[in-house]
Amino acid sequence: MALKRTRIKNEQIEAHLFRVRALTGFVLVALALLVLAGRFFWLQVVQHDEYATRSTQNRVHLRRLPPPRGLIYDRNGVLLADNVPAFRLDVVPERVKNMDDMLQQLGMVVHLSDQDLKDFHRSLKQHRAFQSVPLKLRLNEDEIDRFAVNRWRFPGVDVVPYLSRNYPQGALFAHVVGHVGRINAEELKHVDPDRYDGTTHIGKTGIERYYESQLHGDPGYEVVEVNADQRVQRVLQTHPPVPGESLYLSIDARLQKAAYAAFDGKAGAAVAIDPRNGQVLAMVSVPSFDPNLFVGGISRTDYSQLLKDPDKPLLDRAIRGGYPPGSTVKPFIGLGGLELGFRKPSDTVMSTGVFYIPGQSRGYRDDQRGGVGRTDLVYAIERSVNTYFYKLALDMGIDKLSSWMAQFGFGKPTGVDLPGEAAGVLPSREWKRIHRNQPWYPGETVISGIGQGYWVVTPIQLANALATLADGGVPHRPHLLVATRAGVDGKRKPVKPPPPGKPIAHDPNDWKVVRKGMIAVVNADKGTAHGLGDGFPYIIAGKTGTAERYSRTTKAYEDRTDLKALAKRHRALFEGYTPASDPRIAVAVVVERGAWGGSVAAPIARKIFDAWLAEQPPGSLPPPTVDQATSHSPGASR
Repeated sequence: MALKRTRIKNEQIEAHLFRVRALTGFVLVALALLVLAGRFFWLQVVQHDEYATRSTQNRVHLRRLPPPRGLIYDRNGVLLADNVPAFRLDVVPERVKNMDDMLQQLGMVVHLSDQDLKDFHRSLKQHRAFQSVPLKLRLNEDEIDRFAVNRWRFPGVDVVPYLSRNYPQGALFAHVVGHVGRINAEELKHVDPDRYDGTTHIGKTGIERYYESQLHGDPGYEVVEVNADQRVQRVLQTHPPVPGESLYLSIDARLQKAAYAAFDGKAGAAVAIDPRNGQVLAMVSVPSFDPNLFVGGISRTDYSQLLKDPDKPLLDRAIRGGYPPGSTVKPFIGLGGLELGFRKPSDTVMSTGVFYIPGQSRGYRDDQRGGVGRTDLVYAIERSVNTYFYKLALDMGIDKLSSWMAQFGFGKPTGVDLPGEAAGVLPSREWKRIHRNQPWYPGETVISGIGQGYWVVTPIQLANALATLADGGVPHRPHLLVATRAGVDGKRKPVKPPPPGKPIAHDPNDWKVVRKGMIAVVNADKGTAHGLGDGFPYIIAGKTGTAERYSRTTKAYEDRTDLKALAKRHRALFEGYTPASDPRIAVAVVVERGAWGGSVAAPIARKIFDAWLAEQPPGSLPPPTVDQATSHSPGASR
């Protein structure tokens, strides 16, 4: 059996080997510590600012604060547009992993209509991923409570308080004040993205749109601290937004209410203007609609009903409705005949019931069958004698007639501070060449003299022309804004009115003749609006008009006893101002289905005058004049 050899250790070698290994390990540990220390130095010293900023960004967010929209008042401080507290659901897209799944699950907690989802998906394309996008506006208390219980399930979704627009006067001011609505993609292209960051609504119509820049204000922001779920824990800094300016309009809410009620549901429009300065005192379009329906997004059913309504409640008839003016143009044309030298006040024309252009066999009928005999301008205005104005228009010619009437603002927008105003049509040789590519005929001049043919005016144009006439030929641009106020506690600051236009050259005696005729319309025994001024303390000067919608060569003209049939065919108009000697209010009324201006439109104007008079402070008006006009007799023949 072989013996096992015993190995003797070399302690010196092993000790040396241990020292080498220990030194190597120490060096490696030291190097690792140096690398770690270097990395710490790099992060904590060299890159301190960058990573400190990143850390803060993960914990601190900047949240935009949209400005409160400016309020809108009438001239007496009656609130027309207000802001009320409301709550909405907002979504931050970058915090939602699966948008479709989230919307499906959220719809089981809070009702989301098809319109809500459609608006939301459209808004997603208009915002960046980190921006809040409104999903549902105007949450009720039950919806808020249900979401609060399930809030943990929906990261990136939150209930946000905001101020929603409200119109306490409803349909009464729907066309004038207008309404706001959600900002669409086209509107985003034309607004300052920084100024509108966080803003969901913008003015769509009326004053809300025209003065959007002043009403909107400037946004502020909050610096907020959030947790890992991005929920706000506390507010670190607040820079409040600057509210939009509040606006005061020239309109009197009580006069507006009286004007609207006077129509009693009849489709039409009325405009009242202060002739001294162009301030619009009332402006109604009937029927109207509730502007509050549009603030949160109108439903398809409601919008479809408004569109299908045959009376077109969405149409602002006051500035966009186009109507033939009928006999309401006669005072202006009569004044033109005097001013341009085609007539003297004493000149008369024989009215036999039919007027013929020399050399033509076609007759143009008078309003009174058989005519009224010899008539001058005053009587022609009082009885609305067509023959006088047929002959005058033919003598003036269409070129001079159009040029004269243009001075009163016909054929172009008045410039009132509302969007979408129509221009109307002032008949002229040039207009027909451009739009019809046809020559002008004498017969068209004749019917232009009584407001028929190609004539188209808006109620605001007619009221503006009447205001110019009432103020002795000094034109004032009609306007609504009279004052502004900055902030809640700011002082009411008057807005400088538009300067008056160049006065229309005139002989004061000519204007007096026309005014005498218009006074006779209301106060003379045979005036077409006789009795309108009964019981009113001031003299009313006016002119009726009936824009006929059938040919006078047919038998329909002969039978004018069926008022219901006439009402379906005609437009009834009236224009008037008072006090006649010192005009303070000029009113134009159009009723779309009215038999006669004197019986349908004039009573509406009288109710407006009554309401206006009731609002005047004691001592603000001149003493009433008791003298009334009597029937004017230009000659023996009738």
